[in-house]
Amino acid sequence: MSEPMVKVRDVRKSYNGIEVLKGVDLSVARGEVTCLIGPSGSGKSTLLRCINHLEKHDSGELRVDGELVGYEARNGKLYELTDKRVCENRSRIGMVFQRFNLFQHLSVLDNVTIGQMKVRGASREDANKKARELLARVGLQDKEKNYPSQLSGGQQQRVAIARALAMDPKLMLFDEPTSALDPELVGEVLEVMKDLAKSGMTMIVVTHEIGFAREVANTVYFLDGGIIEESGDPRTILVTPTSERLKNFLSKVL
Repeated sequence: MSEPMVKVRDVRKSYNGIEVLKGVDLSVARGEVTCLIGPSGSGKSTLLRCINHLEKHDSGELRVDGELVGYEARNGKLYELTDKRVCENRSRIGMVFQRFNLFQHLSVLDNVTIGQMKVRGASREDANKKARELLARVGLQDKEKNYPSQLSGGQQQRVAIARALAMDPKLMLFDEPTSALDPELVGEVLEVMKDLAKSGMTMIVVTHEIGFAREVANTVYFLDGGIIEESGDPRTILVTPTSERLKNFLSKVL
């Protein structure tokens, strides 16, 4: 068995004395899609942000592609990485946020090329070529000269996905990527994510789109109160859940 792409062991995180993650364990195999579901405040987004060290976990172990997240082990002790090394590692993990986080003063094309040039040192010509290929992949090849304010929410989120893919990530993280969208725009973003899943990209998706989780995910984790209440094949746990808490949650969202 190969090393999983993501390995989380007994991860804990507190804010102001309130424990948000209470010893979470999960594993994501290479090329698989994992969905995190659960009520607001259950710790889903915090866990996602810990995986790329946007948040520092208090204890436990996090590994991506076999490497510790945010730390290195020397002589039996853990030492936090420098900001430069954290940024280098993070650049291989694509992150798509709820609110797009595009640069409003840059065109669509420049939003997708800036990371390639600033972080990867790509030439303008190479960055433009890759950006145009990715914009075509997400169905926005005719929008490269537009600015984010000229796009719908769904289009902006597709640009955000293209921007993340431009960095050649080995892992993609999605933090409720459709929750800020009007209902009629949700489908266009989910279709891009489905295509990405089919291509073999390893993905962790925090979502309330239960239909998407049932169709695309290899594994679903249900978080509640900072712990994993139930996990497994979505065709099983989303149809015949065993925990009362998951049954109650699904009765309200389906």
